[in-house]
Amino acid sequence: MNLESIKELIELISKSGIDEFELETEGLKVSMRKLSAAARPAPVVQPVEQAPAPAVPAPVAESKPAAKDDRFVQITAPMVGTFYRAPAPDAEPYVKVGDIVEVGQTLCIIEAMKLMNEIESEVRGRVVEILVENAQPVEYGQPLFVLEKL
Repeated sequence: MNLESIKELIELISKSGIDEFELETEGLKVSMRKLSAAARPAPVVQPVEQAPAPAVPAPVAESKPAAKDDRFVQITAPMVGTFYRAPAPDAEPYVKVGDIVEVGQTLCIIEAMKLMNEIESEVRGRVVEILVENAQPVEYGQPLFVLEKL
């Protein structure tokens, strides 16, 4: 199984109604588990002879900013990938500083392994700060937005 076949398989699974999938073939083990729309982790591909990594859900993490003020919430990256503020290069950004967002509203996209993962707000609030530039790489747990709870 080559990398292109794995990518096609991942795309098919992510578009289907299947929540969990595992395939072991030709010295590779491919595992994929869907979580909420807000936190779809990238699939894990590893050689069979290695012990599988424990499955740990990667929800949109929220933590308090440095000021420790309960009114503010940081939205962090649930995965490694490329941060995009808009659905297309010529489109308006999902949110701007000062916008009011609702629970479940898309804030941005993180592209991981050619999959576009919408990152949604876990709280109702006002966008106070956008901490990442468009098309920049982000790391797991990296703060992306600061929201003021409403």
